Amino acid sequence: MLGAVIGDIVGSRFEWKNIKSKEFELLTPSCRITDDSVMTFAVARAVLECEKERERLGDAAVAAMRDFGRRFARGCYGGRFSRWLVDENPAPYGSFGNGAAMRVSACAWAANSLEDALDMARRVTMVTHDHPEGIRGAEAVTAAIWFARQGEGPEEIRRRVEKGWYRLDFTLDEIRGSYSFNVSCQGSVPQALEAFLEAADFEDAVRNAVSLGGDSDTIAAMAGSIAEACYGVPRSLRERVMPFLPGELREVLERFEARFPPVPGGRS
Repeated sequence: MLGAVIGDIVGSRFEWKNIKSKEFELLTPSCRITDDSVMTFAVARAVLECEKERERLGDAAVAAMRDFGRRFARGCYGGRFSRWLVDENPAPYGSFGNGAAMRVSACAWAANSLEDALDMARRVTMVTHDHPEGIRGAEAVTAAIWFARQGEGPEEIRRRVEKGWYRLDFTLDEIRGSYSFNVSCQGSVPQALEAFLEAADFEDAVRNAVSLGGDSDTIAAMAGSIAEACYGVPRSLRERVMPFLPGELREVLERFEARFPPVPGGRS
């Protein structure tokens, strides 16, 4: 889960000022958490609350997202989600935005099986992003994290993702020059997956994602969430990113990791 947060923070300063290069200072005072991190923590809180009551997970996710969304990273949310946060009767609104896929990493870490992970991902996604493409994006990221946690390497993960969710028939070098801002799942989740698949380690995955441009923080959050499960997060980077987290969100991270230790799937 921390991998998503680090990707978000690193990519935050490039969302509207794309860099199209892997050569940049990773963390600066201009970095910050955005809605990607806040919603990741909200889902994690809901997962912790509903570990033995999966049927409550959707409602718990709604409550946690509305609570955290009203208090953290204000100004970062899209128009429809902002209205959902304050609506007296919040309901799904047919979105296929990549918000569906950037917030689901906790599901893959808490799951007992791939089927369990995908079920949780669908439950926390359908409360807002109930379009089939939104659900597909959430499932693909969740599945990739799950596969990495089981020790599967990038090429096997690529094969599984292509079989179940997306064709990944491009390289980062082929698309970097022309890739532009796209907040849909179908226009950013495959790119985030490829950023992970071409990486040599955790940091390289985040740099790959940022180098594409576009919705940099969200692509890096998705790529980072998968890379953590494969490679782990370097301790030095973990220590550097902690000051960016408000205390209440850091407490969620600590509780989640105590319950579901972030042990990568065997690659280092």
